[in-house]
Amino acid sequence: MAGYTVRRLDEIPGVPDPDPGDPEWKPVRHHFGLEAFGANVFVQPEAGGRLVEEHRELDTKHQELYVVLTGRAEFVVDGEPYDCVAGTCVAIRDPQVSRRAIAVEPGTSVLAIGATPGQAYEISSWDSKWTSGLPQAKEDS
Repeated sequence: MAGYTVRRLDEIPGVPDPDPGDPEWKPVRHHFGLEAFGANVFVQPEAGGRLVEEHRELDTKHQELYVVLTGRAEFVVDGEPYDCVAGTCVAIRDPQVSRRAIAVEPGTSVLAIGATPGQAYEISSWDSKWTSGLPQAKEDS
């Protein structure tokens, strides 16, 4: 057993959002069988389209890290706008801080990683609902 897998982002099957204009969701955590933290990529093909819905992590108490992988996004963190080009990291330590993002350029993608400090990660019910039946990557050998 190798214990690792290497894949390109475009090899991870996406889950299209049923709401028009929402980003394609690439369930990275599920694809690789990761259980220690949440990890997803959101890809927005249209400029002006939503990448990250406005939310706070009041229930889960997650800390989250967003990394703009491609394109350009506008993050709004606690009401403050930030122009984020590829390579920009947005770290949210306080779960009460509101956050959202839209794509400024078509094809913008954002990696989101999160977990609750000091607790074992639990896979959310919405994650399980959307990923049940999706294939997982085989390990490389």
